[in-house]
Amino acid sequence: MAARDQVEIRDGVELKHLDGELFDGAGVTKRDLVDYLDAVADRILPELHDRPLTVLRARPGQQPFMQKNLPSYAPDWIPTTTVWAQASQREVRYPLCEDRRTVVWFAGQRAVEFHPTVLDLRARVTHLVLDLDPPEGAAFADVVHAAHLVHETLAGGGLRGAVKTSGSKGIHVIVPAVSSTSVEDAMAATRALAARTERLDPAAVTTAFIKEDRRGKVFVDPTRSGGASLACAYSPRARPGVPVSFPVGWGALDDVRPGDFTILTAPGLLGDRDPWREQMPAPQALPRNLVEEGHAIPVPRVAAMHEGKRRARARRG
Repeated sequence: MAARDQVEIRDGVELKHLDGELFDGAGVTKRDLVDYLDAVADRILPELHDRPLTVLRARPGQQPFMQKNLPSYAPDWIPTTTVWAQASQREVRYPLCEDRRTVVWFAGQRAVEFHPTVLDLRARVTHLVLDLDPPEGAAFADVVHAAHLVHETLAGGGLRGAVKTSGSKGIHVIVPAVSSTSVEDAMAATRALAARTERLDPAAVTTAFIKEDRRGKVFVDPTRSGGASLACAYSPRARPGVPVSFPVGWGALDDVRPGDFTILTAPGLLGDRDPWREQMPAPQALPRNLVEEGHAIPVPRVAAMHEGKRRARARRG
């Protein structure tokens, strides 16, 4: 039997074809992915606990694809939860990733990215998300500048947050919230934080949901605090070199680049630490004035839909 066909067993999970390239252009092997996720399992599992999970799988010769439904061939020890998907009008059987062997099984399936829902299994708020998305061709320094503006906005509102690279070209800011926070208030507060950030430097950042309106600025996306999912801390990303979404202290942002953190380098940088847990503030009550301000701001997707229709009518007429 050729070496690439040999089977390895980890935590009772059968793993095959470990020495082939993970996906076209990855520059790493499937074994590298398994080794990485095995090494950080104790740190990524708290991010996945009690949250419906979507994974992005990547294979050689194929386009990566998002997978929400747990495949029928998956082990019966992986728990699931069924969620009604309004957009597709069907039930989705999401996996729940609650232990190391489930992480290893997903790695064996070439699940490169881990996107748990922002709301937990019971649709409760645990944190707000500000997703900083740079325009095409922007320098990472531009996103770092936007992150510092968010930091200033949070401080001005008496809030604290943790920051991590997205693993792609952006930055995620996470603001823990007390469990009594409603979904509507969390989304409103996030809109207000984004708007306040934009006011600090409107030449550099924008809250424009329609891409053509961003005009080369970093987009402060406030739409992730509801029913969305997000690449979690320590999740690899399906990019060349397979970078990782990695925690960065506010004071270190100016000195890092996304490529510093990959599945090959991250374990050595982490050692036995969990910097994401270390820098995460305690849950906070959201200031009433922030929530009220946010409720007065239109929901971006709805506003963009109406604006798109208005522009279409104007073009026709």
